[in-house]
Amino acid sequence: MTMFPELNQKVVIVIGSSQGIGKAVVDTFLANHAIVVAADISYTTPQLQLVENQQYYQIKLDISQESEIAAVNQQLIENQLIPDVLVDVAGISTMDFLVQSQTKDFDRTFQVNTRGAYLALKYFTKTMIEHQKQGRVIVIASQAGKNGYRGMAAYVASKHAVLGLVKTLAIETAANQILVNAVCPGIIETEMKQRERVEGGSLRGMSAEAVQQEDISQVPLGRTGLPQDVANVVLFLASPLASYMTGQAINVTGGMTMH
Repeated sequence: MTMFPELNQKVVIVIGSSQGIGKAVVDTFLANHAIVVAADISYTTPQLQLVENQQYYQIKLDISQESEIAAVNQQLIENQLIPDVLVDVAGISTMDFLVQSQTKDFDRTFQVNTRGAYLALKYFTKTMIEHQKQGRVIVIASQAGKNGYRGMAAYVASKHAVLGLVKTLAIETAANQILVNAVCPGIIETEMKQRERVEGGSLRGMSAEAVQQEDISQVPLGRTGLPQDVANVVLFLASPLASYMTGQAINVTGGMTMH
């Protein structure tokens, strides 16, 4: 892993941080000696909790709840932990064909993936602006924000909307030197992907193993991705190497999506 001394003691908040891509992002920034605030719905305390040392905090956060985002934002201000980097990884998916799907599943997917991203960008970016932080905002979208996939209408639509938020905020914060970009992972080996293979396979009369082989066959590089593959690109976007990039949606798909 490339190390960036410029990230030493920078404050990084990672939302959706307990597993998969989010955990890899946390570990990557800690390895670069950043001060990391990890927020996730699975954590137990709504108060900032020091975990290992002076570099790593955890806090419970349901990104779909505006009151919780506001409360976490206020705690960051009170503890002088103004973000230099915001990384929103939080997301959920449901599996069903559109005409058979439940409206409540569609609403919940948008509540977390799209409304949650909107709230996180709104509160934490405003705080960065007010404290004159010339920082980075990075949202984990998906190649599903650029393509359509059977059985995933709500997820696909939510991630298309997330890219719209990213592009708009990038324009609005350019004068503040806050760079806003999205990362669009392809098929990444996470707990969520494993569940999707089971549920999606059931919809299509296939085993999870058969879906996995189908997944691999669609990737030109011949393998599915790992969470660290995505975390590496997040690190790049937070680094000085990406100082002339904003409003972008970068694919990390092994060549599966090329636009």
